[in-house]
Amino acid sequence: MSEHACTALLPELPDAEHRSRLVLTDLDGSLLDHHSYDFSPAAPSLSRLKQLGVPVIPVTSKTRAELLPLRELLGLTGTPFVAENGAIIGLPPSWCHARLDRPGNGRDGIVTKHAGVDIGFIRARLRVWRQRLDVRFTSMGELSVQDVVKLTGLDKTRAQDACKREGSEPLIWQDDAVSLENFRLALSGDGLELTQGGRFWHVMGRGADKGCAVTWLIKRFAKLRGCTPLSLGLGDGPNDLTMLEAVDQAVVIRGCHKAPVTPQAAALYRTNKAGPVGWAEGVAYWWEQDSRQLNLATKTVALTQ
Repeated sequence: MSEHACTALLPELPDAEHRSRLVLTDLDGSLLDHHSYDFSPAAPSLSRLKQLGVPVIPVTSKTRAELLPLRELLGLTGTPFVAENGAIIGLPPSWCHARLDRPGNGRDGIVTKHAGVDIGFIRARLRVWRQRLDVRFTSMGELSVQDVVKLTGLDKTRAQDACKREGSEPLIWQDDAVSLENFRLALSGDGLELTQGGRFWHVMGRGADKGCAVTWLIKRFAKLRGCTPLSLGLGDGPNDLTMLEAVDQAVVIRGCHKAPVTPQAAALYRTNKAGPVGWAEGVAYWWEQDSRQLNLATKTVALTQ
């Protein structure tokens, strides 16, 4: 898709009808290709959204360490991010509240909020329940960097960053479905949740999912800007469900997996294409819908005057 074509798909909305917008997006299998991690098919749409002043916020299972260089690559250093499926929220200075946030101590000024529980607690409880329930799984903390490279296709540096967990633990489930449900119930008693991603199952603190993080960010935007934004969410996996149910407009991107993704969303679009091509398709779909509705509303007002 060319820059010109993207501009045509994402026109400037009439100033009188313009509403602040947020785009909240999963990365792996959505904005990034599931296998190659390439995002070039979505680059023109990203560029156009930046021109229009629409924040694009990554909401991902990736770690904070993985996201810091990715934000630079994607051109998203001015927007917040959600890492580890909602356990970690990162705020750039422009999203910080003078009374509510301590200044960031990193070189990029990011303020980090921990919504979940400590990784040490999660790993300790995983060891307990594996022994008590006699279930089989391998957690990321037990994998070597080379194992992570083979499982994910990441290079060594990015695989090392993927192992730097703070508030969630991915695992490979190696037992049956009944044992999985017993495991889920046991974790629930510890205040932990189990959710399915594209490659791994993820264990995290209750109330620290993508939907909770997205809801928090939408409220923060409204507090800082004085208006509630129109929110668009895009994802391809079961761990995106809570995010897709927390936004005004949802896009389920065609996935490379067989897991069902069925959000209870009133405004839902399913793409025909997968990965970043589907991502651009989903953004264009909702933008065109909004543009048509605004044009119709403008014509209706003109006819009644």
